Amino acid sequence: MNHDLKILGIVPARGGSKSVPRKNIKLLGGLPLIAYSIIEAGKAGSINRCIVSTEDDEIAKVAAEYGAEVPFRRPVELAMDKTTDLPVFEHCLDWLKTHEGYVPDLVVHLRPTAPFRTAAHIDQAVSLLLASPEADSVRSVCLAGQHPLKMWGLRDGWLASYVPSTVFGIEEAYNQPRQALPTAYIQNGSVDVIRTPVITARRSMSGRRILGLVMDELDSVNIDSPLDWALAETLMQQRLRQDAHLVGRPTA
Repeated sequence: MNHDLKILGIVPARGGSKSVPRKNIKLLGGLPLIAYSIIEAGKAGSINRCIVSTEDDEIAKVAAEYGAEVPFRRPVELAMDKTTDLPVFEHCLDWLKTHEGYVPDLVVHLRPTAPFRTAAHIDQAVSLLLASPEADSVRSVCLAGQHPLKMWGLRDGWLASYVPSTVFGIEEAYNQPRQALPTAYIQNGSVDVIRTPVITARRSMSGRRILGLVMDELDSVNIDSPLDWALAETLMQQRLRQDAHLVGRPTA
């Protein structure tokens, strides 16, 4: 990994979650949810700085306890339900440039709602972007649970396909078995790596040329609802038991 580069991990974590109240610091497998992102960022050889952007004092305290920098409080108006990622990242990068003269080469977006993303995933995503100078960003994906060619909208009671079959040259794709359709991926919200000028100059969180990092489905659980939380709790307990078992095994 090129350590001459400034590679900044940003964990955006607001305090006003509605579906799972206070989820960013709610305990999952014995740790606050946000801790998983901070810990893995610290393990990643590619990241040389990790900052949590939050408006919430309690989240800031927990984040600092697990090793993240929290050099500012995010403005409350940038922590609303409908706030998009772009102004949050623009604020963070502008603050760092103004107050420290610090401008990273790459930004790694680490959502705290992805507790199964590992340092290895982070390093893979960064390496992928560094090896591809023509790319604007890398975005993690996993196989889509539902194929987009089988999705519908309702218009005055009539079904209308979201993706016309002609796009892929498949007649009545919605009537075809999944195995006959092209492979579809969905962004899993685990790790994005973006060249800084894409955010600051082009005002985009991805740019136009986006490379995909394919992740396993079990590593891709992203917590947005109580059902997601229940699934994550089950998977985390399984992983903790497996880790304990492996630690106790004699080495070959």
